[in-house]
Amino acid sequence: MIEVNNLTKVYPSGKGVFNVSFKVEKGEVFGFLGPNGAGKTTTIRQLLGFTNATEGNCTINGLDTRENAHLIQRDLGYLPGEIAFFDKMNGHDFLNFISELRGKNSDIRKEELIRYFDLDLNHKIRKMSKGMKQKLGLIAAFMHDPDILILDEPTSGLDPIMQKKFIDLIKAEKERGKTILMSSHIFDEVEKVCSKAAIIKEGRIVVIEDIQKLKSNRQKSFIVNVNDEKDLNTILNSKLNTKHLENNTVEIFISDNYNEMIQVLSSVNVIGFEETHQSLEQAFIHYYGKEGE
Repeated sequence: MIEVNNLTKVYPSGKGVFNVSFKVEKGEVFGFLGPNGAGKTTTIRQLLGFTNATEGNCTINGLDTRENAHLIQRDLGYLPGEIAFFDKMNGHDFLNFISELRGKNSDIRKEELIRYFDLDLNHKIRKMSKGMKQKLGLIAAFMHDPDILILDEPTSGLDPIMQKKFIDLIKAEKERGKTILMSSHIFDEVEKVCSKAAIIKEGRIVVIEDIQKLKSNRQKSFIVNVNDEKDLNTILNSKLNTKHLENNTVEIFISDNYNEMIQVLSSVNVIGFEETHQSLEQAFIHYYGKEGE
């Protein structure tokens, strides 16, 4: 349903995206992970037909996204990372305007979403909070009941309750067979709704993997508390990958070298041992390295 083929878009600064390729199958929720500046929005802008690629191409539902942007956008559900509104309009005016642009009557689904997100549309947009504007953007993206959605940082500005409601909405849309590409840096929401994810780093895809496999490949982490400084130094001076936390407490990171860890710990007086509950974020850091590296 969504296909990116060897996409390269180079800006005068030399930054951009390079040989990016991935596919989103029908009925799949696909996560697109990376920090600011990694190339997520550049790729999404190409999918919307906003820019010309230096090389490569993108298709949505078999249509070239640059040549057929007007046809694609009529049916596509799209939430930009930074939404531009007509500030003098109120919420009703804006949603009616979007419906007219698409040439689609979306009143039934629109009213359902307004109630779902509990949004008062009588306010002028310029007086709306960040969270209210985000909800307005989400309603605009979903109200015509599109089969394909592209969402760029969809929960930005939403409070925790609305973030949960958004997750529930995505799960329901997935059950209905919708195809969704979701750019995000919030690992928890990607874990909950995506079946597959791509990680982009400095404009290049570094991994595309099933979420469960991505999590299972991450390093395991253990918090170990030892009796004294001598024991602490024994662990820190070993070949294990460690991080000194505080006092006589250390975190040990391992992949498959359990025997080595057990050997080292058997030579010290361990008074506390706990495995940490890691998330997809650890898998992400595995590909990006620690901060500053």
